[in-house]
Amino acid sequence: MAHIAIISGSPSKHSRLAGVLQLVKASLESDGWNVHWVNVRELPPEDLLHARFDSPAIEEARRGIEQAEGVIVATPVYKASYTGLLKAFLDLLPQKGLAHKRILPIAIGGTIAHLLAIDYALKPVLAALGATTIDSGVYLVDSHVQAGEDGTVQLDGESRDRLEDALRLFQNNIAPTR
Repeated sequence: MAHIAIISGSPSKHSRLAGVLQLVKASLESDGWNVHWVNVRELPPEDLLHARFDSPAIEEARRGIEQAEGVIVATPVYKASYTGLLKAFLDLLPQKGLAHKRILPIAIGGTIAHLLAIDYALKPVLAALGATTIDSGVYLVDSHVQAGEDGTVQLDGESRDRLEDALRLFQNNIAPTR
C-alpha cells in the first residue's frame, strides 16, 4: 500500500486545522492510501527543544515520512508564518528529508492577508529540506471553517472545492508510484 504522511504543526489538539486534517485523512484513506500522521504537539517537547535527533519518538516520526511518497505539511499561520512548533520538528529532519516526495502545504489563518505565508515562509524551508515538487498549497481562512463541538468541521463551498481539487491533484501526481 502506498503511503502519505501528514505533518501537523498545530499546537492545539482541538482546532479548525485538526478538523480539516481529519477530513483530509478520511479522504486519503477512502482512496486507498496508508496515512502516517505526525502530530508534532504530541512529540516529547524536550526532544524538540533540545534537538534530540536520536529520540525514539522523533525517529519514528521521521520513518513515517521516509516511507511516504507524498507529504502534507499543515500549519496555522501565526505572525504571518508557520508555527515554531513545526519549525522545531522540521529542523530535526535530515538535510534532504523531503527529497523525491511530492509536498502539499496546507495553512489556515485568521485573515486572507496571510495567504502568502505558504509561498514566502513555508515553501523555502521545505525546499531547503530537498523538496523539489511542492504543490501550490491550500490556504484557508478561519471564518470559512466552521468547527462543531465534536471536533468535526464544515468548510464553506469554495474552500471545500479548493481543498478537494488540491488533494486530487496531489494524489494523481504521486499515483504512478503506487
